[in-house]
Amino acid sequence: MNPDISIVIPLRDEEPNVFPLHEQLTAALAPLGTPYEILLIDDGSEDATFARLAEIQARDRQVRVIQFVRNFGQTAAFAAGFAYARGRWIVTMDGDLQNDPADIPRLLQIARDHDIVCGWRRNRQDNLMTRHVPSVVANWLLGWTTGIHIHDNGCSLKVFRAEVVKPLKLSPGMHRYLPAFASQLGGRVTEVVVNHRPRRFGRSKYGLSRTFSVVRDIAQLRRLMRQAIDLSAPATRLYEVRQVLQQ
Repeated sequence: MNPDISIVIPLRDEEPNVFPLHEQLTAALAPLGTPYEILLIDDGSEDATFARLAEIQARDRQVRVIQFVRNFGQTAAFAAGFAYARGRWIVTMDGDLQNDPADIPRLLQIARDHDIVCGWRRNRQDNLMTRHVPSVVANWLLGWTTGIHIHDNGCSLKVFRAEVVKPLKLSPGMHRYLPAFASQLGGRVTEVVVNHRPRRFGRSKYGLSRTFSVVRDIAQLRRLMRQAIDLSAPATRLYEVRQVLQQ
């Protein structure tokens, strides 16, 4: 039976978070009574992240693990997850446990009446001056440029109808603008406040840490939006897969 829900999560050097992440995902998803799959993308980890993912996959048939040959970045990891996802709904989130899996059922319920549901980390648990303030500026610029006004483009916790993200042609770094790109294929976008937790283990590799690069991207964002849905343009391969573990 094909799953209704696909959870897509990039991981890079997140060994201490792998087991708690799986436990929390299972606790959030199992009570829904809806078929689901969890796609965990190892983005060139140099620690034992892949070994831990393989252990989980061996005992949970709802888990598939995609291993890249090297680090390709978060956009590539999401693109791989979208390509392999089989669900009608695709949920994206980070693998560092700052996104709370307990929020997923609520976002899925809201998604029944929308094409895109974006998480909003209103109470962010990271540095005010280096992460939060630049993020506010970047999100305002993105809303002004794209017409999609949300508070937190950088929050990875989102739900998409599969048909609005699977056709997208993404370029490196473009995961930041997924709501704007996907909105061209489905216009119903909403935003929901979600829990944001302090990082317990490791250090940040992903997110909106390169917020100021948004200013550079603004000038070409309209062109990138058109390219993302141009069916006549060849797709760029952002990643190379070493192996896929599945049952």
